[in-house]
Amino acid sequence: MAEPAASRVAWAGAYLRVEVETWPGVGEYEVIHKHHAVGIVPVTPDGDVVLVRQFRPPVRDALVEVPAGLLDIEGEDALTCAERELFEETGFRSRGAAFLGGVYVSPGFTDEYMHLFWTRTDAGPEGEPEEGIDVVRLPLHRAVASAREGKVRNATTALALLLAAGVPALRDVAASPP
Repeated sequence: MAEPAASRVAWAGAYLRVEVETWPGVGEYEVIHKHHAVGIVPVTPDGDVVLVRQFRPPVRDALVEVPAGLLDIEGEDALTCAERELFEETGFRSRGAAFLGGVYVSPGFTDEYMHLFWTRTDAGPEGEPEEGIDVVRLPLHRAVASAREGKVRNATTALALLLAAGVPALRDVAASPP
């Protein structure tokens, strides 16, 4: 892995650190270091995907997203984090999550990596959603169609839905009805 010739911390907060790095042939480059994250596509027995709507201050709007969160608990692996976030945000429990893939969220300025999973859930929640979150249930095929049409505004949510549509166990559920 390549390393910068020099680096200095310009700012550090609870979850972010901005470093100004010096790269040969590039010059100074501002990089945001952040905890890696997880996202999970939960699918109910009747083929609904369980999503969350929450206000996102950076975009000044509420977005519909897959349940997600930061890998910010020491020693917690991505799968455990995704299942924990699902329950905390929606009250639904994972019934056997599987890895979908992973992506760098915006490698032009941050090293944040998002681990994506899918899981089956029970028909209903076992707990209450997290404060400030509205649970949104949609037929998976409708959510996938929205992602394909460019109507899902959160990139990791769009990618997670499109990847889930390719999972053999979900292909029939993710396909549009006749």
